[in-house]
Amino acid sequence: MRGWPLVMACLTVLVFMGWAYLGVMVADMISVMDMTEAGPGMGLFNLFNQYAGLPEEARAAIAALCLPTSAATFGMPAAVWGFVDLLKVYLMWLMMALAMMLPSALPMLRAYIREKNGTAAADGDASKNTLLVAAGYLLVWAVYALVATLAQWGLTAANAVSPMMAPLSLAVSASVLIAAGIYQFTPAKWACLNRCWYPHWAFLGKSGAIGALREGVVQGLACLGCCWAVMTVMFAVGVMNIVWIALLGAIMAIEKTFPSFWFPKVVGVFCLAWGMALAMAVASGA
Repeated sequence: MRGWPLVMACLTVLVFMGWAYLGVMVADMISVMDMTEAGPGMGLFNLFNQYAGLPEEARAAIAALCLPTSAATFGMPAAVWGFVDLLKVYLMWLMMALAMMLPSALPMLRAYIREKNGTAAADGDASKNTLLVAAGYLLVWAVYALVATLAQWGLTAANAVSPMMAPLSLAVSASVLIAAGIYQFTPAKWACLNRCWYPHWAFLGKSGAIGALREGVVQGLACLGCCWAVMTVMFAVGVMNIVWIALLGAIMAIEKTFPSFWFPKVVGVFCLAWGMALAMAVASGA
């Protein structure tokens, strides 16, 4: 397909950049932090530091006595945020968008360049237009990253999220999971998901950078409507939980790539069941 290898090369670099940034953040945390504090599943990384095999009480004592603040590690904000910390967290969410959301856009971008190559309006540079579509798509997620950063700032200030970016409140985790689960069954979710399965081109026949960017924004909004709730589950499992970053990224990619009546509903039932279990734990005082 004309132009697709160049597009794939550029997108691969961006996705690698996102995962590399997140990987460096986690690698810098491992040597000095109890990784169980970063969320479910992250305790596996304690195999590579001094916490391996220690009971919870010992890990807590070491953390209280010996460890630096989160700001001492790459990309992590301080306990009390300043402007630089806001920029760090925003950059982290941008890298998460590259790592999690850009791979899920590949089928849409491939369909776009195929259609672009087949239209009379094709200007001989389909790869350039497709990359501009990707830029418009990422612009939507850059705005989401800003909203997520401000939400995390507020939750951190309210002591609902720890300096390790993990939830400190079961009520917050339960609320996020239940909301995400409910959204999986809403007409808005299914309308946006259908748009991701079968893209409708709003500006395909318009040549030039503006038309391609606008197309990317339109497709990005459809993706946002499809995936924002699953993406927001990061607030329930730990924002820097690399295990769940990979898992949720895979779920969203599968959901958008393979049309299925059942898979999104299974995801919704799982979120609802987990959220209700946490809500019952809160109600029982556990």
